[in-house]
Amino acid sequence: MPSADPAPGSAGPLTDPLPGGAFHRFMAEAAHNGTLVVQPRMGFADPARMRAGLLATRGAAATTVGTLTLDSFTRVGDYAAAARAAAQGHQLNGYPLVSMPVATTTGMLDGVRGEDFPVQVRHGSAQPGRIVEALVEAGLDATEGGPVSYCLPYGRIPLATSVQAWGETCSRLAELRATGVEPHLESFGGCMLGQLCPPSLLVAISVLEGMFFRQHGLRSISLSYAQQTSAAQDEEAVHALRALAADHLPDTSWHVVVYAYMGVYPETRSGALALVADAARLAVRTGAARLIVKTAAESARIPSIAENVTALETATTAGQSELRTAPPPSTGVEEEARALVEAVLGLHDDLGQALIRAFARGYLDVPFCLHPDNAGRTRSVISEQGRLEWSRTGSLPLGPTATAHSTHPLTSSGLMYALHHVKTRYDASADPLARAS
Repeated sequence: MPSADPAPGSAGPLTDPLPGGAFHRFMAEAAHNGTLVVQPRMGFADPARMRAGLLATRGAAATTVGTLTLDSFTRVGDYAAAARAAAQGHQLNGYPLVSMPVATTTGMLDGVRGEDFPVQVRHGSAQPGRIVEALVEAGLDATEGGPVSYCLPYGRIPLATSVQAWGETCSRLAELRATGVEPHLESFGGCMLGQLCPPSLLVAISVLEGMFFRQHGLRSISLSYAQQTSAAQDEEAVHALRALAADHLPDTSWHVVVYAYMGVYPETRSGALALVADAARLAVRTGAARLIVKTAAESARIPSIAENVTALETATTAGQSELRTAPPPSTGVEEEARALVEAVLGLHDDLGQALIRAFARGYLDVPFCLHPDNAGRTRSVISEQGRLEWSRTGSLPLGPTATAHSTHPLTSSGLMYALHHVKTRYDASADPLARAS
């Protein structure tokens, strides 16, 4: 892939390669070479279909890694319901890893995953202990989530419970290092609620979760950022994420992963694929090493294997025409993110306790998040320039340079406009009859 700056995407690759840790080694090499790795969010309950999806991902005209996305029953810890549904042949929205016999999972992966095609488990659980045990038993070494990012958006489990569970999970993963496997953990912090969260908070939470992982023994980490409403603002945000990671994770191997837009998705095929292509361009321009794609079917249903492959190849083609660029002029994203991170670090030496205190004091406060441990005093607005800005900053310790960009109360129609802003923009240039379904 062409690059104006071939510098590696990893702040500090591990100097002693380990015999295990396929995901870590694959991504470290890709980041060093400036190759964009693309990845689906694919998960099927049927092992044969899951295997077919992984094989199709591996065979796509792209540099790919595989995904086992788990089902909703497994995400909330209802493993018995997942087992019953799988046994009865019911449709699930993911692979029931914990409820599936280990031999079934290893058989499904046999001959598919390997050094040139690692597989990551994606799940959404605030209490992932059983999930991590299951993936380790299956011989896998990579997953994602975090104590904040897999707690606040998805339920009402107390943040303190999630922090404890994720601390134990990180320590369990870190134990793999003694066996010669370098485990990898990706923060979901850059994707809080999917949309309408200003970039500085996304950057701060992703970095803080990465530091939490580091404190609990992990050395191979990725930091996420989800495409938002403004390409220019997104570029600034990803560069800010890289800058803070370089400062706060100097002794880890890390890379940045960009997510295609996580909010209300375009209904037209051309609009949906254009949004994926723009996400790929963002990833290449900012030196991100990996992109999580979405498909043309996102607005209507669970995507097919073929639709996932189309998204992977669309992203790769778009990225090949881009060059890595210098950071754009600052509008304050990095300064705000640094202020948030430093304020949280000042609350307690233990990152878990610092995160709990930060939410209790409103130092971290996610707009429109209804979780009981979120203060709920912040709000955001999409500016006339399409940028995602603070309209109410609550108790965020942003300093004197932070500005609330609107004093008008947000109405229900205003919220609906904001939620559909990206979808409307991308569908507007497409054939209105060409629905993705």
